[in-house]
Amino acid sequence: MTPFAIAGVQMYVNALQPNVDGMIQRLDILMARFPWTQMVLFSELAAYGPLDQYSLPPQNEALEKFQAAAVKHGVWLIPGSMFITDPEDGRIYNTSVVINPQGEIIRRYAKMFPFRPYEAGIAAGTDFCVFDVPDVGRFGLSICYDMWFPETTRQLTSQGVEVLLHPVLTGTTDRDAELAIARATAAQFQCYVIDVNGLGAGGVGKSCVVDPTSMVLHQSAGQEDMFPIEIDLDMVRRQRETGMKGLGQVLKSFRDRSTDFSVYDRTSGTDEYLKTLGPLEIPHKGTTAGLDTTSPAMRVPYTPDTAGNDSLPGFAFKVPPAFPAEPLPNPTAGTAVPVVDHTAVVAPAATVPNPTVKPGVLTGTTDTDTSSG
Repeated sequence: MTPFAIAGVQMYVNALQPNVDGMIQRLDILMARFPWTQMVLFSELAAYGPLDQYSLPPQNEALEKFQAAAVKHGVWLIPGSMFITDPEDGRIYNTSVVINPQGEIIRRYAKMFPFRPYEAGIAAGTDFCVFDVPDVGRFGLSICYDMWFPETTRQLTSQGVEVLLHPVLTGTTDRDAELAIARATAAQFQCYVIDVNGLGAGGVGKSCVVDPTSMVLHQSAGQEDMFPIEIDLDMVRRQRETGMKGLGQVLKSFRDRSTDFSVYDRTSGTDEYLKTLGPLEIPHKGTTAGLDTTSPAMRVPYTPDTAGNDSLPGFAFKVPPAFPAEPLPNPTAGTAVPVVDHTAVVAPAATVPNPTVKPGVLTGTTDTDTSSG
């Protein structure tokens, strides 16, 4: 068994004033209550809130305070993230740092997928964040919307990441979808997922810890919460060798795949359909985007040579053949065929209207013949 204790801190985040001192105060309380904690993770943009007007330079006083707190408590500290302005090009990145127990910033990570179009002014990072905790295991970091793109976790776990640290800021109605993605990510990539959301301007809470079998080890509600969890990295290694519950060995199956995915080659033409989608922009009132009455088959590129062949590049729609005309109805359908008696002429029966049926009286009986049902 390789145990390691990680604590998430779900706290109220102010949008218009710094939260740094509040974070450090909560860290002090956490360590007083649970001194066995070895790593602490806060939510996305916890330090200064979600407004990029409070962006800071790469070296700033807040980071120095966090470094001192890590040394004080002897813990690995990931203080969520904050907006950082690149001094060279002036672009703003949503950036997280990893601080070791000696107070050193060993990694910086800029969010790869800002929540566009709503975070249109935030630049996207391009470098992955992987680091080792000596004698424990390999950890990776992604931020919020990154996890909606499984390629990010695929890259991390292909490099051996066993624990995915995932600070988020979700205050919207899609939080439940994110919880489903967190569980799916843990199962797909056979790793722990530590998902920490904030409150107030920092989100709606519902932080969670998921193990490699997709089991939720902890689920926060909508109030402040500190949740230290001891994980076992041997569980990750065992599962990756023998499969989840002795079943799917997904990382090895991906390694031994017999196909490469042309969609990742931007020149392949496989993603032609994506180019038919509209621009990445915030919807406006009364928008009819996506509700074009034109047949979808007419809006998708059509190439006759690949129609109906999904294994070839491109997306084609094959028009099904028309149904044949229905036959005319048989005029004698449902009509009894009369039996011809060659020895006698049978007069047609007189047309008798349906008799009135009294309740409880069988048809064709006298008034004295009744039935009790």
